[in-house]
Amino acid sequence: MKNSLLVFGTKNFNNSLNEIKEYLNFTLIFFKKDTFPHTNILEIKAVIVDSEICNDAETLTLINEIKNKPFLLLETQSRFKISNNKYIFNNKITLPLNLQDFIDKITNLIMSTKFSQNSSVQIKKYIIDKNEKKLKKGNLSIIITEREIQLIELLYFEKKPLTKKIILKQVWKYSEEANTHTIETHIYRLRKKIFDNFNDENFIINSKLGYSI
Repeated sequence: MKNSLLVFGTKNFNNSLNEIKEYLNFTLIFFKKDTFPHTNILEIKAVIVDSEICNDAETLTLINEIKNKPFLLLETQSRFKISNNKYIFNNKITLPLNLQDFIDKITNLIMSTKFSQNSSVQIKKYIIDKNEKKLKKGNLSIIITEREIQLIELLYFEKKPLTKKIILKQVWKYSEEANTHTIETHIYRLRKKIFDNFNDENFIINSKLGYSI
């Protein structure tokens, strides 16, 4: 299965990537303001940003809201600068670039990020230790299941309330033994576990729009 890349680029930049997409071992998802709220961020492995698109303040704000994903800034002009310090791209390359070098750069970026994220993920003031399957805060910790880890990550990375049907699709993959009642039960048990140990009743929030962190 190909890794999915979210691309923030100008029309010319996106057209250039489209021309070479058959040579790439990635699935390209091009940013569009009208569809972006529905993009499944959890499935995105890396974010590619065209330096020219950073001239758009609204788009730059949306980029900054994406957390815990590796970013690669493609600079087409060496004079480009990001004036605001909160927009920091640690990984940069300058075009034009050899196609294989471009592929290698993205592959290495995804692999290195995947390695670091496999062990632990920070969720607000908590740390998920995937090796020990624990949710930690300070000196306290609780045991959590693999399914609970997937659920917490989904709710956190999506950055918006999710309905039970969306959670069912993303976490349970429409498994035969799962239904919306299954999700309610899992979330109830997880929230109770967190409240009993961390005295936190707002870790997972339930609203009319769905569940969120």
